Amino acid sequence: MSSRPRAAWPLVAVFTAGYLAAYLLPTIVGRLSVYLGLSTAQAGLVGSALLVSSATAGFALAGRVETYGPRRPARIGLVLAMVGYGCAALAGSVPLVVMGAMIGGFGSGTATAVAAAGIAAQRDPHRTSSLGLLSVSATAGALYLSIPHLGGGHRLPFASIAVVALLVWPATARLGGVTPSGPAAPVAGRLPHRRSGLVLAGGMLVWSMAQNALWGVSSRIGVDRVGLSEVTIGAVFAAALGAGLLGVMGAGMLGARLGRAVPIGLGTMIIAASIVLSSSAGNLGQFATGEILWNTVYPVVLSYLIGLAASLDVRGRWAVLAGSASSVGVACGPLLGSVLSEQAGYPVMGLILGAVTLLVAAPVTAVALHTGGRPLVPGSVRRRGGAPAALLAVTTGAVPGAVPKLGAPEQAVTEISLPVRRRRPVRTAFRTAGPAGGAGQSNAYASTSDR
Repeated sequence: MSSRPRAAWPLVAVFTAGYLAAYLLPTIVGRLSVYLGLSTAQAGLVGSALLVSSATAGFALAGRVETYGPRRPARIGLVLAMVGYGCAALAGSVPLVVMGAMIGGFGSGTATAVAAAGIAAQRDPHRTSSLGLLSVSATAGALYLSIPHLGGGHRLPFASIAVVALLVWPATARLGGVTPSGPAAPVAGRLPHRRSGLVLAGGMLVWSMAQNALWGVSSRIGVDRVGLSEVTIGAVFAAALGAGLLGVMGAGMLGARLGRAVPIGLGTMIIAASIVLSSSAGNLGQFATGEILWNTVYPVVLSYLIGLAASLDVRGRWAVLAGSASSVGVACGPLLGSVLSEQAGYPVMGLILGAVTLLVAAPVTAVALHTGGRPLVPGSVRRRGGAPAALLAVTTGAVPGAVPKLGAPEQAVTEISLPVRRRRPVRTAFRTAGPAGGAGQSNAYASTSDR
């Protein structure tokens, strides 16, 4: 273990600041509904506008983070988050709150895009994404425990996100040293694994939409269907996020021992059952069980999805694009959940969302099975400071069978230093240049003696 942990922690901090708004979405939507007089659907629409703005920033920065460098866009994103969420916290009218939320959402998306691109360049993207989810889950859990006791109306959730962005600002000074391993890739280039990346991005959009359709109305389920107070709901959410911490820690320790297909496929099935249980809960026990089980498995599957997207492109373009597609799904989630719950009721909403979650599990798991980790393709195995080894093998006419097969797991390349002894020139190896020997002959001897 060299400098990788030190290089990863600024990315984890920026990831936390960018992802926190999505984690606090239930309390944002709930407080907008209660303190600003909005209906559930209107409050969900405000949350959707915030997250659409976040996704827009991700799409705009896909493939451009390395052009600008990570430090500058990260700082711009944090400034926009501080200004936008701060204005939303101070504003008392709905239009100003919406405008501030959208500005802050764009800042959150910018920070998340920088973190996603940096995570893809890490030697172990899954480990770094797990640390990021661990950090944001712990931060959100602490806020869910404290916000219900502090009051503050709709202002406190927005102010909390702005304060976290301010606290993360010093970490951006360490982003300059985070660069992809190996030689720099050209700025322009075709996206690798286009079909797998598009399927994964589309699957993450639908998957995230189903998750956040429930997450956006979970507080309303606790209040309207189960009859819980805000303090009790906050305690349930904190316990659920605490269980999520254990899940992410377990995923970090498990790593790639089971591959990515098994955690993604099996975890998504458990999530679908948890959605149905939570949305149809009639008492505190059922509601807490559904939320805790769901939040335990959700970040585990998400960490593997982020790691899978990062493995498709070392420059992080698929990580940013898939993350932005996920943000679109997150944005549509609160509105979809609000409309379904108002039109069909919470239990029917849960059945629909559970079915959609199961349907999207198949193509996403197929991508994980197809790629099997970071594929070994020309350019994926690199010598430190040298050219891609697989590319050299292909272009220099290597013996058939010497080039690794497509899809094989990435192999580590270790440098071995060997002492080089310089042989002294042998006097008899030289001969007088002249018409008899010819210049070419004398040069040949001279080159032999210099080896």
